[in-house]
Amino acid sequence: MSKAPLRALGLGLAALLLPIAAQAADVDGSQLGGAWAVPFAGLLLSIALCPLVSPIVWHHHYGKITAAWALAFLLPFAFFYGPAMAGQGFVHALLAEYIPFIILLTALYTVAGGIYIRGNFHGSPGFNVVLMVIGAVLASFMGTTGASMLMVRPLIRANDNRKHAAHVIVFFIFIVSNAGGSLTPLGDPPLFLGFLKGVDFFWTLSHIFPETLALVGALLAIFFVIDTWYYRREGVVRADPTPDDHSFGIEGHINGLLLLGVVALVLMSGTWKPGISFDIAGTPVGLEQVVRDVGLIVITLLSLEFTPHNARQQNQFNWAPMQEVAKLFAGIFLTIIPVLAMLKAGTAGAFAPIVNLVTAPDGQPIPAMYFWASGLLSSFLDNAPTYLVFFNLAGGDPQVLMTTLAPVLAAVSAGSVFMGANSYIGNAPNLMVKAIAEDRGLKMPSFFGYMAWSTLVLLPLFAVMTLIWFR
Repeated sequence: MSKAPLRALGLGLAALLLPIAAQAADVDGSQLGGAWAVPFAGLLLSIALCPLVSPIVWHHHYGKITAAWALAFLLPFAFFYGPAMAGQGFVHALLAEYIPFIILLTALYTVAGGIYIRGNFHGSPGFNVVLMVIGAVLASFMGTTGASMLMVRPLIRANDNRKHAAHVIVFFIFIVSNAGGSLTPLGDPPLFLGFLKGVDFFWTLSHIFPETLALVGALLAIFFVIDTWYYRREGVVRADPTPDDHSFGIEGHINGLLLLGVVALVLMSGTWKPGISFDIAGTPVGLEQVVRDVGLIVITLLSLEFTPHNARQQNQFNWAPMQEVAKLFAGIFLTIIPVLAMLKAGTAGAFAPIVNLVTAPDGQPIPAMYFWASGLLSSFLDNAPTYLVFFNLAGGDPQVLMTTLAPVLAAVSAGSVFMGANSYIGNAPNLMVKAIAEDRGLKMPSFFGYMAWSTLVLLPLFAVMTLIWFR
């Protein structure tokens, strides 16, 4: 794929950075009207509609389309609020959010892509359930992204003799890429943010384990019924068009150690606070972030250097899925700036009606509304800052939230993690898994097709969870 769109975006935006003042203030969401959300909405609609309306144009030019929506926000913002403010927002999104996000995702994609799980697997309903259970358990300890990248390739390979396999990947996204990461701060970015704010490491494990177990169990049961129906209807035979070595084994062992290194670096960045930071155009970059990101880059290079070529070749490893995610999320992280600013403004912002929904007339928070508000916004926005918005809206005191307001914190935690599965962009591994599956020749549902699955399967389960746990 051409790198021209990214270069053009980088060069165009670089001009805005020249006059940036180090003391540039944060974007004041109370001063922004709802129209500033149009570029973000336009990008989402482009991701949803263009592959349906004009798939060839989208495939060849999605980078340019993404860059156009990013500029549709940034250039008018620079005109109305000045290049310094626009540049400060761009630098903050780049240094504090996008670059760490892409470095971590690239490290996980590279390391997991170097682990080849050998064996002539057959994607029966029972075997698919076993793989998803393993992935769900791993997700809370190595992150939803790490578990997804590790387990999706064996799952795709196991089902390569199936006529209908897209539903397998859809449920994999539901279970492994989202719900499975709800038990520890290592599982999903929102919970890691809570940990940084003072929430105990094992708090979510002790407070939303029943909800997680119920959701994952229900999804596995529903999947087993659907997959069994497809399996019997197709009359699947054990003949495999791409037979592997019958002996089970794992190649690329060094990547197992490197994967532990990734987890250790992420945990280190949240617990080690040397108090040293570097101010870059108004954005503080902590020494712990620099050490983490440099360490992740080193791990990525080590994986590329020492992984046996045969392991990546058998995984059909290439950079196309990573390129797609990097380009799309570059636009998302930029166009989302005013949306998050308006949310952070609370009742003074354009999204005040949403903020008002979570509080009763007597001023008490409503756990059910916190669950749905944080969840539905996390379906389309970055779930980490969305979690932080509602965390602060509920008072922001971790000791109070873990005790007196424990139902509210549980609702925000569950909503932010569980409902990231509602759309392809709700959580980073969703889009990555989709891209890998399509790269392997599997026809995945469209943006709205996937949301049809999530609406029919997930939303009823969330409604039942609300009645049981979040009333």
